Amino acid sequence: MDNPHSSEIVDEIRREAGAIDWWAAGAAIASISAVGVALGLGLPLLSVILEQRGVSPTMIGANTAVAGAASLLAAPLVTPIARRLGVRMTMAIAIVAASVSALGFYFFVPFWTWFPLRLVFHFAITALFILSEFWINAAAPPGKRGFILGIYATFLSLGFAFGPWLFSQIGSQGFLPFGIGAGVILAALIPLILAWDRQPAVGAELRGGFWRYLTLVPTATAAVLIFGAVESGGFALFPIYGQLVNFSEASAAQLLTAIGLGNVLLQIPIGLYSDRVGDRRKLLLFFAAVGLVGSLCLPFLVENWWLMAATLFIWGGVVAGLYTVGLAHLGAKLETTELASANAAFIFCYSAGMLIGPQTIGGALDLFGSDGFAWSLALFFAAYLVLTLVRLSVNKHHA
Repeated sequence: MDNPHSSEIVDEIRREAGAIDWWAAGAAIASISAVGVALGLGLPLLSVILEQRGVSPTMIGANTAVAGAASLLAAPLVTPIARRLGVRMTMAIAIVAASVSALGFYFFVPFWTWFPLRLVFHFAITALFILSEFWINAAAPPGKRGFILGIYATFLSLGFAFGPWLFSQIGSQGFLPFGIGAGVILAALIPLILAWDRQPAVGAELRGGFWRYLTLVPTATAAVLIFGAVESGGFALFPIYGQLVNFSEASAAQLLTAIGLGNVLLQIPIGLYSDRVGDRRKLLLFFAAVGLVGSLCLPFLVENWWLMAATLFIWGGVVAGLYTVGLAHLGAKLETTELASANAAFIFCYSAGMLIGPQTIGGALDLFGSDGFAWSLALFFAAYLVLTLVRLSVNKHHA
């Protein structure tokens, strides 16, 4: 049997030499990209179906927010589970559970049943995100972390972009969209099996465990909280917003695709640039400022679909940098042995955003009509701007 200490030393040398374990990173990226397609298809699909059944935007937001609650529940539990079962087996179980529950949305019609279905589905999805990002971060050498995470974010964004486009083509009727979504998730098993022997080891539990990482790198965890709120609430309720400003179902879905394509084209350049900046917090500050300005411009763009598509293309790509650079910032501040628990905390904050975002944006749509969509998005970005400016001014040397 190999000496675990010598194996760790070899791994450290490889990382410092700039070696990238492409098999490991590639498997994790491919698995999570399939999940991205299913989420990009599923979030607008479920909202449109509920709207067609007469469910109010606030209740649609409440049902979507269960995704956040499920993820909050899952985040502290995934790393201990993976420590016991292994990263690959935990991911395999999660893929099967997500695929089965995705089909459940078609077979179960009563509105109340969609709450437990969301709970199971997003618990599994959260496990996949935590373990995939841990796997990628562990496979990336420090000097190339932004680059690798940029590749990861690009492929995930491709999934998110392809999902709404697929929705615009197949619509919301019948079994087909649910069958495709479940099948795509199940396909995530293939790259996982191909890299079955490359799983990273989960470090031993440290004192304070998962919870200490929530505030250890606050500019990273707050960035992903804001991004989670904007992404989940925005994606889920954009079709409703589109109807309020008289866009067709297909046109609104294609605007979501424009956001996703911006993510695709900008994440690798953003990741590469983040590897070269001295303080990633300033980059995160810039992304939030772009998010704020872009959100406030939305009410003035509704008369011109093409102008809105172009704006959302840039806006979506830059805002997604909150996730990519936030994750790189987190990884740069911590040891590899801490990354599994830290990544769980990162996803916990993303999930908190998923809980807050849909409810806030759905409520704003009910209270203020279409303008409430833009105003609620702007509020999230403004809050992050204040936090980051305070962090930069109070302490220039710590995250």
